[in-house]
Amino acid sequence: MLHIVLFGPPGAGKGTQSAFLTDRYQLVHLSTGDVFRANLAQQTPLGKLAQSYMDSGALVPDSVTIDMLEGEVNRHPGARGFIFDGFPRTETQAQALDDLLTRRGESIHRMVALEVPEEELRNRLLKRAETSGRVDDADPAVIQRRIDVYNRETAPVAGFYRAQGKYVGVDGVGTLDEITERLVQAIG
Repeated sequence: MLHIVLFGPPGAGKGTQSAFLTDRYQLVHLSTGDVFRANLAQQTPLGKLAQSYMDSGALVPDSVTIDMLEGEVNRHPGARGFIFDGFPRTETQAQALDDLLTRRGESIHRMVALEVPEEELRNRLLKRAETSGRVDDADPAVIQRRIDVYNRETAPVAGFYRAQGKYVGVDGVGTLDEITERLVQAIG
């Protein structure tokens, strides 16, 4: 099993790159954002709760995120592995993911972090709002709060995987092909 944590701030290109990596390695892409939106579209209580946090630019509580993600992992019993996009966002979530995979006799192969300057992130998110209709990407104040929350609460999770020797930082600026190639090299 090949399990990859694709890591980086909002707008780093995790979703875009996940599509390429999913095809290349034949993995299941699990995006917490997609899982949250699907739960909201289905009007689940967890989805409504998650959306209220997302709309304000805050992190969804660990218990909600972990419950949703575990349900998604269990829906794919024959998977060759997963790309976790947007998860884990806290050390508690990282430990919960390790615990989940350990129960399955598996582990994270690598955390690959897309590193992108903040000004580039803001520009990418504003452009994404124009093309995708995602309201959470259209408001500069919400964008900045999301980046600040990432820097304060999520970025430290990289240390969890550094301590395990599984962290690799990758330059997330360049053409899609250049970034994809850097990711492939980092995955090994």
